[in-house]
Amino acid sequence: MRLLSVACIAALSAGNLVSAGSWFGNSDVSVNEAHKVPGDSPLEFCDKDHAKDTVEIDRVDLLPNPPQSGTELVIHATGTVNEPVEEGAYVQLVVKYGLIRLISTKASLCEQVENVDLKCPIEKGELSITKSVDIPKEVPPGTYNVFADVYNADGTPMTCLQATVTFGIGKKTAETVESIEDL
Repeated sequence: MRLLSVACIAALSAGNLVSAGSWFGNSDVSVNEAHKVPGDSPLEFCDKDHAKDTVEIDRVDLLPNPPQSGTELVIHATGTVNEPVEEGAYVQLVVKYGLIRLISTKASLCEQVENVDLKCPIEKGELSITKSVDIPKEVPPGTYNVFADVYNADGTPMTCLQATVTFGIGKKTAETVESIEDL
């Protein structure tokens, strides 16, 4: 459930809901520049029409980016809520590890926003959120894909975000290896 919360926080932090499936370990980040969410993160807008989205995401920054396993990840996001977010708002969230689907769920957005000290209804206006999340050091290496499609209670699209991050096994360098046993 922590993964769901982190993903929701990342997207919501942006002005309302993210992904943060891109939170772990040493990683190579793949982002389509045409759809990239402004800021220092692997988030990008989904490849769909955003003309009717009720949340405008201005910027999302992750520190560190790329995220590192066993460390704290700080997510800072800004955006504008153009229509109130009502109880019943939801996120369709899919998280994959390579080709394996880890999570495919419809979650209450209002329950998830409590993780960033917000409560529904969220009124119209500018929103700035900062949240710290501890990243487990046991994250398996591989490619993670996160897709978060967010809707208000009436089915109006709020935003849609995705991210892809590849996590590798930490590599020892000549400076960090003191003896053959360290390898």
